[in-house]
Amino acid sequence: MTNGAPISRRSLGALLGAPFVASAAATGVWSALRTPDHLALIRHAAAPGTLDPPGFRLDDCSTQRNLSDGGRAQAIRMGDLFRANGISAARIYSSQWCRCLDTATLMKLGDVTPQSLLNYFGRDPDRTLKQLADLRAWIAGLELGQPTLLMTHQLVIAAAAQGPADDGEIVVVRRDAGGRLTVQGRQPTA
Repeated sequence: MTNGAPISRRSLGALLGAPFVASAAATGVWSALRTPDHLALIRHAAAPGTLDPPGFRLDDCSTQRNLSDGGRAQAIRMGDLFRANGISAARIYSSQWCRCLDTATLMKLGDVTPQSLLNYFGRDPDRTLKQLADLRAWIAGLELGQPTLLMTHQLVIAAAAQGPADDGEIVVVRRDAGGRLTVQGRQPTA
C-alpha cells in the first residue's frame, strides 16, 4: 500500500524487473523482435487530446478519445513498417480501449486479443501497483516463440520501459528467465 503517495518511475520499474538497459541500436530492433523471448510494447497511434472524457465507457467507442484520421493512417504505416522489416504476422494483445484495439487491427498483422492488464491504469497508486505486478506475472508466462506485440498506453509503457513513448512508438524488450524486461531498442513511427 502506498497510502496515496505518488509512485516514482523507479518504483514502477522495479515491479517489472528494472533495471532496464538500452542494449541495441534501432536497426537491431527488428531482428530482436524475431528472436524468442522478445516482445514489443507499442503505444497506440495518434489520438487527439489527453484523457478520456468523464463518464467514458470501454464498451462504447463514442465515449472515448479515439484515433484521428492521421492516427488511423499512422496505424496502417506501422503495419507496413513491420512487414518491411520481415514481420508479416504476430501474436497481438491489446488494451481494451478503442484507440488501442483500432491501432492493432489497422496494422493487419493478425488477430487482436483484448487484455485488460494492458489497460490504462490512471493515477491511483494502489491500483497501479497491483496491475503492474499482475502484468509482470502475465508477461513472464507468455509463450514468445513468435513476434508478440502488446498494444497499450503511455503510462504502461513508461512503467515497463522506464521512459515515455510517443504515439505509435515501438519499444522492443527482452524477457529473461526470471521475467525481467530489458529494453533492446525503440522504433518511432510517424
